[in-house]
Amino acid sequence: MRSLDVARTVCERFHPGLLKELERLPYEEREKPGGPVIDLFRIHGGVGLLIPGTYGGHGAAPLEALRVQLALGAVSPSLVAAVSMHHFTAAMLYSLAVKSGRLTAAQTQLLHQIVPDQQVLASGWSEGRTAANILKPTVTARPVEGGFLLSGSKKPCSLSRSMSLLTASTAIHGEDGGEPELALALVPADAPGLTVHEFWGNDLLAGAESDEVRLEDVFVPSEMVVRAGADDPTRLDDLQSAGFVWFEMLISAGYAGAAAALVEQVLTRKRGSADTRAALAVDMEAALAVLEGVARATGPEPGDEESVARVLVARYAVQNALPDIVARALELLGGLEFITNSGSAQAAAATRALAFHPPSRIAASEPLLTYFDGGPLVLA
Repeated sequence: MRSLDVARTVCERFHPGLLKELERLPYEEREKPGGPVIDLFRIHGGVGLLIPGTYGGHGAAPLEALRVQLALGAVSPSLVAAVSMHHFTAAMLYSLAVKSGRLTAAQTQLLHQIVPDQQVLASGWSEGRTAANILKPTVTARPVEGGFLLSGSKKPCSLSRSMSLLTASTAIHGEDGGEPELALALVPADAPGLTVHEFWGNDLLAGAESDEVRLEDVFVPSEMVVRAGADDPTRLDDLQSAGFVWFEMLISAGYAGAAAALVEQVLTRKRGSADTRAALAVDMEAALAVLEGVARATGPEPGDEESVARVLVARYAVQNALPDIVARALELLGGLEFITNSGSAQAAAATRALAFHPPSRIAASEPLLTYFDGGPLVLA
């Protein structure tokens, strides 16, 4: 399938040998908890995809990143779900570093270590819950001498057992009882008080390590907390919006890759009539084209309302298309495939998880209608 072949070529350019290593594993090995896929991602330089070259990364363009996600989604939905969290977090962190130039020496040193040490970043950002911020903190920070004590939890938190660093949005509560200040804390995975607990109970996407991360009075020194600053009070809000665009685009591409792999099997095996196969391929390519359009339109600062609306439209269009595409593909692959190979059915089922990533289609309906009618886009 041409679109997947292009995606594989791009993935091979950034991560030589990764796809081959993944394909050598039985599908069940790629998807099970504690499997080797995240380590393989590290070994093949996966963490640096969106990190700028000045920090040792690849600095991939949005369309290139999209195609890498397509290729990975075609072989392991668990892996692509997990690394989407790493990538959007990296995009935010390094955008902050490049744009602000005001990071502490400790923060800058840490960012220079991510690629050489192949450190995986887990995301402790909450998902779409307020009108003020697309991502609202569920972790609170209490000021103490030399830093802050963090408390709260994130569940599910992908990469919870493989992470090197947790990036947690936090609400700093002052003594005056006023509106809390948004901040970003960089927390080592081995910090005292940070624990991981079982949470994910579904066999599908189990390899993404989406368990619960709890923080109980975790001390984070002041130099490892990024605050907005009086001269630019909205910079973290803007970064959250930009990260939101990256996440929606990358996670949609990952699930689309899983669906495209099923369509490719239908085409390769010549299952069904030519017009049936062509119709299936056209629908799949249409979904991919929508995502590619978003990637081509995504600029270096994609956090504006137009970017958010564009990616949501693409995400929901793909979300609508995939169930029909994978159902038709499974039917064409036939009953014997279903009986003898659970991987195809599992991959098809995994694509349904796109509907459960925030914001839900129902939650976004009124905000999108308001935006389409000329008003502001406010996600609640």
